[in-house]
Amino acid sequence: MKHFCYFFFIFLLASCQYFEKRVPSEEELLQKRLKEINWNEVTVYPSVAECDSILDKELKKECFFRYLTEVIHQKIAPDSLLTNAKVLDTIEVRITVFPDSKITFEPLFPSDSLTYDKQKTDSIIKARLTDFPKIEPAQKEGIPVKTQFILPVILKAD
Repeated sequence: MKHFCYFFFIFLLASCQYFEKRVPSEEELLQKRLKEINWNEVTVYPSVAECDSILDKELKKECFFRYLTEVIHQKIAPDSLLTNAKVLDTIEVRITVFPDSKITFEPLFPSDSLTYDKQKTDSIIKARLTDFPKIEPAQKEGIPVKTQFILPVILKAD
């Protein structure tokens, strides 16, 4: 029995090495996590207070774009842009939301149509789209990031 106890004790000491697991280094964990991240998509889209109660990511995104479209249309609709609307019924606007919640608007004009005043339209859009409601920036893994998207703005509905 004494030999059995020694043998069992030695077996326990030797077998403990089989249960040891190698702990990955910080660098290995970082590299693994970086490979898991989808760098082509944000974790959280930009948002406004009206859409904050929505939990579904896609519905929240739709709410945000719908809200932007409505506010932009309300701000520019009553202006003299409508005089240009005879030939221009939709303008695409490049919207940039910065990590500090700053927002910029840049109208994109079709290159094939020269029958309207681009400078006038650009200045009206930039002048009208001031005092914009606060927009929460998009986030990537909890960090605010710059996002940019193009939104069509309908000037004239037939």
